[in-house]
Amino acid sequence: MTSKKITPEQVRLYMKNRKNGDKQTIAAPRVGISVRSGKRIDQNQHQQNKRKNIQNPRDPFIKVWEAELVPLLGKDPNLRAITLLDDLQDRYPEEYPDSSLRTLQRRVQNWKALHGSEKERMFLQEHPPGWQAISDFTNCDELGVTILGMDLPHLLYHFRLPFSTWAYAFVILGGESFTALSTGFQNGLWELGGVPETHRTDSLSAAFKNLNPSAQKDFTKAYNELCTHYDVEATRNNKGVKHENGSIESPHRHLKDKIDQKLRLRGSRDFYSIDEYRKFVDDIVKKNNARIQSKISEERKYLKPLPKHKSRDFDTESAHVPSTGIITVRQSYYSVPSKLIGSTLSVHVYDDRLECYLATTLVMTVGRLRWSKSGPRPRNINYLHVIPELSRKPQAFRNYIFRNDLFPSEEYRRAWALLNSQNDDRTACKEMVKILKLAADGYQGQIADELKKQLRENRVPKSADLQAQFNVSKIVIPDLQVYERDLGSYDELLKQATI
Repeated sequence: MTSKKITPEQVRLYMKNRKNGDKQTIAAPRVGISVRSGKRIDQNQHQQNKRKNIQNPRDPFIKVWEAELVPLLGKDPNLRAITLLDDLQDRYPEEYPDSSLRTLQRRVQNWKALHGSEKERMFLQEHPPGWQAISDFTNCDELGVTILGMDLPHLLYHFRLPFSTWAYAFVILGGESFTALSTGFQNGLWELGGVPETHRTDSLSAAFKNLNPSAQKDFTKAYNELCTHYDVEATRNNKGVKHENGSIESPHRHLKDKIDQKLRLRGSRDFYSIDEYRKFVDDIVKKNNARIQSKISEERKYLKPLPKHKSRDFDTESAHVPSTGIITVRQSYYSVPSKLIGSTLSVHVYDDRLECYLATTLVMTVGRLRWSKSGPRPRNINYLHVIPELSRKPQAFRNYIFRNDLFPSEEYRRAWALLNSQNDDRTACKEMVKILKLAADGYQGQIADELKKQLRENRVPKSADLQAQFNVSKIVIPDLQVYERDLGSYDELLKQATI
């Protein structure tokens, strides 16, 4: 007999024949089944192939779809199904429940696929070796990195070659400035050891947003000069279209995820210094680069050679040193040695530091501060610059507007509070200035330890005791005796020389 499944119609006819008196051997072949199957039917052991008559539920939107919803979508294809359902519920209360949303979503989705606007198409690009490098910045505040317990708001400058996926990253303390771009870009090229044909950025829109038209022009000029120096063609993706920089947007996420995982393994997100954190990031990137040695070796064959030297990676400002010995750079205050008062310094503004030049001589390097409009102007007042003059005018210490910036550490600050509470104004100032002078002479750390000890014992510090403890005394100029010589003795020497 056939191996096809027995239909309900065959079972019905078989049972009819059996009721009419036919034997199994006759009734079964008559309806096209085996005798054995007939026996199972007689014994009620046959499982019939019951087909479920599944009917599609009635579409609740049949009445309004063509008449009302399609015209709305035609006017604005960006309307969402939930918006249309809300509108129907307002106009037809209790007729379109929330449970019908999925049905409407399918209808809207199908309509947009057939009649909606054209969608943006992604064009996968080939990346020949040595052709392109991409630069971009990414915010890393979410990593929660701290320096000596203080939050470190920062960006990462990310440089990448799409062909080999070789990368370089540099911690940026400020914003997307030309200085940050130039520093990271040049560091990346020199570590790479060559120059690609083109350099792509995201239009540098973030770098322009706080600049006036004149500053934007200077920025563009400086960037073009940078690219000319390295003989690289500057290209930019369309403003606001991030996927055109896709070869670096996705690696941003991967790099930050790797940094986060390494921080978790490290067990701490706190670092002793910026340099330590920069090395931490650099090690992660170098380890990734080590995995693609064959690809980068291939790409290096197509890179152009580096120029003989780097281009400018800093901004230049001029700062006149007033009688206060405090210069202002980018809305921040910095002290300088008093001997520079009256001079005009050329200040090279890097992302993380200032280098101050008198003519061509470097006279000072200091960490860069950044001013926020929401707070006071930051200041870096080095007590070593101030204490020589303050030693001659110790009473100026009390009301000096930068007094609280002169303390090298918290121990000195607390020592001043105790001196000020236990002495008259004149004595307190003289004692504190003498202690600071002693610290400036090379005993800053030792004195800080001693002050901490005395403060625990609630003892008032005394400059004389500290001088004696550290064997500090004034340099004694020896009394030299000068003997006069008879000039005639030189005549005797000349005679002997001529013999």
